[in-house]
Amino acid sequence: MTERIGVIGAGAFGTALAATFARAGKDVVLGARGARKVAQMQASRRNPRLPGVDLPPNLEVASLGGALQSATTVLWAVPMQALSGLLADAGPCAASQYMVACCKGVDLATGLGPTGILNGAFPDKPAAILTGPSFAADIARGLPTALTIASNRDDATRALQDQLSTPGLRLYASRDVTGAELGGALKNVVAIAAGIAMGAGLGASARAAVITRGFAEITRFAARRGAQPDTLAGLSGLGDLVLTCTSDQSRNYRFGHALGAGSGFDVATTIEGAATARAVAALAKAQGIDMPLTVMIADVLDNKHTIDEAVRLLLSRPLKEE
Repeated sequence: MTERIGVIGAGAFGTALAATFARAGKDVVLGARGARKVAQMQASRRNPRLPGVDLPPNLEVASLGGALQSATTVLWAVPMQALSGLLADAGPCAASQYMVACCKGVDLATGLGPTGILNGAFPDKPAAILTGPSFAADIARGLPTALTIASNRDDATRALQDQLSTPGLRLYASRDVTGAELGGALKNVVAIAAGIAMGAGLGASARAAVITRGFAEITRFAARRGAQPDTLAGLSGLGDLVLTCTSDQSRNYRFGHALGAGSGFDVATTIEGAATARAVAALAKAQGIDMPLTVMIADVLDNKHTIDEAVRLLLSRPLKEE
């Protein structure tokens, strides 16, 4: 069977991946929602979500159903909280061999990560996650990017590593799906906190403390769920955390900055860290895992504390060893 990559989700990240694969000479179809959007992208060879990037001539743009029917590897580049609903509505995908999640977060309804959602929908197909420090604009421009591809099946991981790597996109293989998922999910929560620190004028030193203590929380929570420390110190953990907490390209960081500064933010923008903070805070409380930063972010988002109150409560916690 001829290998064909189907990228489901024509947002900035999905489009960037599809364009990168196509430029590397791979057979790729990008699945977009809505006949009008498909027609516009086919005609203009542009996606408004990814300004300044021309779609390669060999990149096919199709409906979601059309992409699913013909792809042998399906990448789900959709918001985490939309994944379950989209899978429920997905049409036949008999040709597919592998399912790859490209979203980061924890499902609010089930507490599952993206591969858990994929396994529930497609129990007969190996599920993997593609994650790590990356911005759509960098990938689309062909700038060097390194990501993690993780699956609990070695044959699937190796096959996907070979299929999805390009000259500018280097993939590192991992069997630690839990660590890869939680590193990518929880870094968005810390990015909101880092943005708040800078937006509220607390300074770069405070942001460094947020990143460091946030990483301690990520490690603590993920280890309790079976993740390996080496994974969290790698691309999908520390690497993604540093990028997301220090760049204005990060939606979660910009959202936190707006909160800290008391300014407006586009409500149509997907902020994965907000839902993840709520989901993980609930899990941490239920399982007795100490996650003060995550819980405080969830409380701020739910208007249980102001930012000034949250800072005061965090700084007044009992002194302890690092």
